[in-house]
Amino acid sequence: MDKKELQNLLEQVAGGQVKPEDALLQIKTEPYKEMGFAKLDTHRGIRQGMAEVIYGAGKTKEQILKIAQAMVEEREKTVLITRMSKEAAEYVGASLDLHYDDLSRTGIVGQIPKPDGVGKIVVATGGTSDMPVAEEAALTAQVYGNEVVRLYDVGVAGMHRLMDHIEDIMSARVIVAIGGMADCPVIAVPTSVGYGANFGGLSALLSMLNSCASGISVVNIDNGFGAGYLASMINHLEGRKE
Repeated sequence: MDKKELQNLLEQVAGGQVKPEDALLQIKTEPYKEMGFAKLDTHRGIRQGMAEVIYGAGKTKEQILKIAQAMVEEREKTVLITRMSKEAAEYVGASLDLHYDDLSRTGIVGQIPKPDGVGKIVVATGGTSDMPVAEEAALTAQVYGNEVVRLYDVGVAGMHRLMDHIEDIMSARVIVAIGGMADCPVIAVPTSVGYGANFGGLSALLSMLNSCASGISVVNIDNGFGAGYLASMINHLEGRKE
């Protein structure tokens, strides 16, 4: 149950359509589900508005499947699995309706919901090498109910490639810039791709942190999920509609 479902339930109680004891039965569940190797946070959707996400790296394919199955049993309509190996995807896909993206190593169980955010989220990359991180951000934002516009390989080495999409950029409520604009928040995502003294993305991270441009926040190296999550939170804040 997420915040919207909880609010609807409480409104039904107030309107007399649902008995208080029936509503209590729906809400009165353990805040987490003990699975032995993991404690599934079943109330995160109520607290934060977004359900728990499965971080696939470091987990066995069996563990990923069991957690995903438990989330489905808890009536999660969409389950997001990040940093998921191809082997794990094939294993989980044999038991659940899994959609797997090879590029970003992201798995989605269930259907991507219809967008209910205030505006659009633009995910842009400087080059094609940044696309795996960008897709992780884009898919994360979509799973959380956002309309996403992808602008890939529009780096400043060919400025015309970016200017061709100026309408999309100017109409975005949030921009996620991968690699390395406008009166809206920009989330910068440094990646570990690059020549020379890249230091695994550290040089890009420091460049972004030291930017004097206002309205820019920075997530950690290759953290496309974190960027997509934050962009979704911003896009669901009450405010002016596009």
